Amino acid sequence: MNNQSQLLLAVIVGGGLLAILAGQLWSAARERRRAAEFSEPFPAQWRALLEETLPLYRRMPKALRLRLEPLVRAFLADVRFVGCQGLEVTDEMRLVIAVQACLLIVERDPRAYESLASVLLYPDQFIVNETDEDEAGVVHEGESVLSGQSLDTSRIVLSWRDVQESAVEGDAYNVVLHEFAHYLDNSVGGTLTDLTARRAALEAWHDVLHREYEALCDAVDRGEDVLIDPYGTESTVEFFAVATETFFETPRELREHHPALYAELKGFYGLDPAAW
Repeated sequence: MNNQSQLLLAVIVGGGLLAILAGQLWSAARERRRAAEFSEPFPAQWRALLEETLPLYRRMPKALRLRLEPLVRAFLADVRFVGCQGLEVTDEMRLVIAVQACLLIVERDPRAYESLASVLLYPDQFIVNETDEDEAGVVHEGESVLSGQSLDTSRIVLSWRDVQESAVEGDAYNVVLHEFAHYLDNSVGGTLTDLTARRAALEAWHDVLHREYEALCDAVDRGEDVLIDPYGTESTVEFFAVATETFFETPRELREHHPALYAELKGFYGLDPAAW
């Protein structure tokens, strides 16, 4: 290699290193700006709106609300809300959804939604095309009417009417908590609800999940009234999602009637809503 080639190589390598350094400095500066921005308290009108419209927020201790605020700000800055079928997404809609979503991760993993790119919001329930292969290998096609859907780790779809119907005091139904619980399961490859997943850290949880799921299926088969939504009998995946709804929306009842399940969810989310 001649001197000219060596000089050119040095310039290229040096330029690459400078570019990497510049990128790192820009990223660090961006994180500092974001930290400063998200450390700011909620505007008073945001808190007032949540107090008025969201019973779950009203029950939260003040200290928990304050811990939620920077996470909610980050969520609103990073996640794109898309109105579907002509729905105009307002700041109120975004805020109500973000607060409930961030409640699931505030004490667990504040970075859990980093791969979430968008929330698609329909005015009402929406129709999706589905295909299903039976045990004989025959593929069946059909349509389902849904109030929410966690497609993968990049998108969540919600019905705004169902989000509003979730805001009923004493009712365990909460589509936001339901779909974001699915998201958390999806983000770890479904291992939270896959009873065949062999992980020591999940053994106790899977034992409780299996026992409670089977108990719900048996109670529904007998026609008994149940606290946990019977939709949870569809699968352990759906059981986890509806159990999450019940844990946050009717926590004292869940603690009384399903203490082992309550204890596991309390440990998982790092929260004790029955004590709020």
